[in-house]
Amino acid sequence: MGEPQQLQRRLGTFDATAIGLGSMLGAGVFVVFAPAAALAGNLLVLSVLVAGVVAYCNAVASAALAARYPTSGGTYVYGRKQLGEWPGFLAGWGFVTGKTASCAAMALTFGSYVSRDYEVPVAVAAVVALTAVNLLGITRTALLTRILLCMVLATLVFVAIAAVLGPHAGAELAGPPSGNPAGVLPAAGLMFFAFAGYARIATLGEEVRNPARTIPRAILAALAGAFAIYLLLAVLLLAHLGGRLALSGTPLLDAVLDSRLAVAAPLVQAGAAAACLGALLALITGVGRTTLAMAREGDLPGPLARLGGTHTVPFVAELAVAAVVILLLLTTNVMTVVGFSSFGVLVYYAVANASAFTLASHPGYAPRWLNAVGFLGCIVLAFTLPAASVLTMAAVLGAGLAGRWLVLRFRQHQPRP
Repeated sequence: MGEPQQLQRRLGTFDATAIGLGSMLGAGVFVVFAPAAALAGNLLVLSVLVAGVVAYCNAVASAALAARYPTSGGTYVYGRKQLGEWPGFLAGWGFVTGKTASCAAMALTFGSYVSRDYEVPVAVAAVVALTAVNLLGITRTALLTRILLCMVLATLVFVAIAAVLGPHAGAELAGPPSGNPAGVLPAAGLMFFAFAGYARIATLGEEVRNPARTIPRAILAALAGAFAIYLLLAVLLLAHLGGRLALSGTPLLDAVLDSRLAVAAPLVQAGAAAACLGALLALITGVGRTTLAMAREGDLPGPLARLGGTHTVPFVAELAVAAVVILLLLTTNVMTVVGFSSFGVLVYYAVANASAFTLASHPGYAPRWLNAVGFLGCIVLAFTLPAASVLTMAAVLGAGLAGRWLVLRFRQHQPRP
């Protein structure tokens, strides 16, 4: 049996950073502040800080591992190499299932901003179009991501200006911070959903030039940019909307509607649509690459590992992911999957931190003690999420582990050729 086909290294630091930042500044930034504020109240900023610290631990662990193993698959590969096949499978299965559901959520959010009456058909069309872009090659993906990222950044700057101009709901914030402090960690778990995009850089490890240098720089740069933006938005939205933030389904749009710049609200809707497209594009790319890696190792059907086309892309995996996302759009209301996805991704990063902990040598930016902090942080945030999210994702992960065990047992009893 010959060596598996390899993807081509086309991405530099700027492109890789844009893909990571584009993933983090996706639909999450337009919706996650409200449910997080409902849990943490005026302690929302503290939740953003907690999520940012855990995200930093995960980012440096991912950077160290990606520099050591510059291939597609992210923590699925790292877990297999450092901890064994089962932890690797757990990470890969959690990423693929959780992020496939997130793809559907991003697509549906895009559809709702573009046309509330036809949100599902519009969402399906977006998945089809972006899958076609991915099939044209990773450089096309990076180019479109940069364009969409510029649109989103411009939108967020406009929202920040509107929030500063007011009028404000300052009276609602008088006195010490209110709300239940016990809601800080669950809110941080939800906020982590918005931070998790830097995983896309690691999953593209096989397509990055000079990965030992490029991947750590891109991951840390993307995380630093997203953290600064989320922290600033949390402060401004609390100051501008006050207690109404927790009740808003579209907090960034409401921030503009309740300001002196309300006439320009359609610009925010356009920016939200661009954000959803950017996140969906990067998600489909990342899930496809992890599916490719799992198929290469026999943990998913072999045909998913096939590469093809002029630009050497995992076309079977990309098409399979798109098909599952479209099925979810047609059969399920997926707007409640934020907690579900967060649990799966936190398990994914718990494996990443455990894998990094076992490395023989550690770069200066990723000491072993930071891996331990990241592992514990992931576990704590995962199990403080809403019970329904924890139980649903635990069942999905359990089903995947049981399925793999049955397949391995079946293979053991097959006669050897």
